Amino acid sequence: MSPPIEDYALISDLETAAMVGRDGSVDWLCLPRFDSPACLAALVGTEANGFWRIAPVGSVAGGPCTRRAYRPDTLVLDTVWETPTGTARVTDFMPPRTQLPCVVRVVEGLSGSVCMRSELRLRFHQGRVVPWVRGDGHCTVAVAGPDAVWLDTDGPVRVNGGVDATVWDVTVQAGRRLALTLTWSPSHQPEPPTSLSVPAETSLKETAGFWRRWSAQCRYRGPWREAVVRSLITLKALTYAPTGGIVAAPTTSLPGCIGGTRNWDHRYCWLRDSTLTLSCLLRSGYREEATAWLDWLVRAIAGDPDDLQTMYGVAGQRLMPETEAPWLAGYEGSRPVRFGNSAVGQFQLDVYGEVLDTLCLSLRAGIPMPAHVWELVEALMGFLQRHWREPDQGLWQVRGPRRQFVHSKVMAWVAADRALRMGRLLGRTGSSGEWRAMRAEVHRQVCRHGWDG
Repeated sequence: MSPPIEDYALISDLETAAMVGRDGSVDWLCLPRFDSPACLAALVGTEANGFWRIAPVGSVAGGPCTRRAYRPDTLVLDTVWETPTGTARVTDFMPPRTQLPCVVRVVEGLSGSVCMRSELRLRFHQGRVVPWVRGDGHCTVAVAGPDAVWLDTDGPVRVNGGVDATVWDVTVQAGRRLALTLTWSPSHQPEPPTSLSVPAETSLKETAGFWRRWSAQCRYRGPWREAVVRSLITLKALTYAPTGGIVAAPTTSLPGCIGGTRNWDHRYCWLRDSTLTLSCLLRSGYREEATAWLDWLVRAIAGDPDDLQTMYGVAGQRLMPETEAPWLAGYEGSRPVRFGNSAVGQFQLDVYGEVLDTLCLSLRAGIPMPAHVWELVEALMGFLQRHWREPDQGLWQVRGPRRQFVHSKVMAWVAADRALRMGRLLGRTGSSGEWRAMRAEVHRQVCRHGWDG
């Protein structure tokens, strides 16, 4: 039985993310970036497909924690277990990337004495490939194909070959603190990553400081500030820092309904989702993210507007071939588990409206619009004028014949409306008459046909 999805917490380094359950288990992790093959995939399979649990040994082992929470205004997660013999805390975080990706887990005794166990079972290539595990001084390294994952600890490590897991037991008393650092590197690099030499306390301080500085930029000062900032941190965690792209989710194949087959891979940059995210960030004062995303957008969709895709990869790549993973049981048995997404080839008319709406919002927020971006606006509108009447796959990514969707037509109206507004702001009104006529025609058609009598 899979844990409820709401039991998972997110940690991220702005290039990839991990999902941490209330039982102290990291059940999802892709390295080195969001769309890389998973090396911990129990979320959509079983423990045999990879997990990393740190929790007390004994009667409470395998059960949920007593309490947990993010540290205020950060993506640093504290999980606390109260046991008959004492209380212990695990602090999980991913330092924003400077070199290689790593997950840091700090185990600390708060009172009494607690025997804690770390059990790491790596399965590379989407939870399928068992790595070769060996000790290397104070580290353990797991290697398979192009991937190597190093585990550095502050105490002795016992490699349990019987279950293909690295097990580490330690008893923590009040005031004792130990750290485990998991770092990915290309397997052809023979030496331990230099990031393993950075003290965990230093990484923790720098990571918490990064998130607090970022959160402090939020302009909202109302009664719900804590909830607003937490939501914004989550959105920020889904940005891919090197390019400015924003993924729709860090996971794949979580079902629309339990047992269903609409289980899609969302580790990519949907134009629709990205524009809604940018709208929230802009309204909260985060111009840097908006500027980075606009730069990503122009690079990703460069070319003929006829070739505009519904989604792109985090680096702007266009090809995301869809495959199924029959060795994964699926979340709550929801199969198939998919990697890649064939919706990349769908015609979804609404994305034109969402892109132009975000461009308009960015312009009104004071972000400059270079001449080549205005040329993009004109090209997108030229395409819409020719094709807005056509059926499409729509917001719901219907896999079947194209149909007429009211939402798609309304977003075509939004596209024309926002293009007109941007034209007025920029003093570029050469096509205003044509765009105004299109907007009026779309309005008439939606009012005439867009209802169920």
